[in-house]
Amino acid sequence: MTKPAIRPAVAADIPAIAEIYAHAVLHGTASWEIAPPDEAEMLRRFEAVLAGGYPYLAAERDGVLLGYAYAGAYRPRPAYRATVENSIYIAPGAQGSGVGSALLGALMQDCAARGFRQMIAVIGDGTGASVGSRRLHERAGFRLIGVAEKVGFKHGRWLDQMLMQKELGEGDGTPPMP
Repeated sequence: MTKPAIRPAVAADIPAIAEIYAHAVLHGTASWEIAPPDEAEMLRRFEAVLAGGYPYLAAERDGVLLGYAYAGAYRPRPAYRATVENSIYIAPGAQGSGVGSALLGALMQDCAARGFRQMIAVIGDGTGASVGSRRLHERAGFRLIGVAEKVGFKHGRWLDQMLMQKELGEGDGTPPMP
């Protein structure tokens, strides 16, 4: 199987992105939303990520969108400006095929090139159904920095939230850009 092409996402990708995300919302624990947002809301979120100066990437093979990833502000206060939080969603049929690794690698490179120094992965149910996400981040060099236990409730059960972190670029070697 050929590697997926990783490219900047565009507005025309939103229907496929919304479909991938809807599946994650309805059947998984990576997202703690209960009802999937519609395409208009997904477009609004996409535009907000880009307007904030963050990357939004798409993975495709043979013209089919297999997944997407983006980074956004970890927290809104200025002291967090060099830290981003990542999000990665893969189409059900493409999970476990290397698409997530390709997206995460490209996302880390893009964020480092933009001057971001730390990346945080907030993994919903990282000890249960989302163990694949935890393993993906571990393989990319993320380290566990904490687990908040039983802080979400979805699909009839309590969920833990795992935080993982990875230094990007110069890390904490120098102050961040203003």
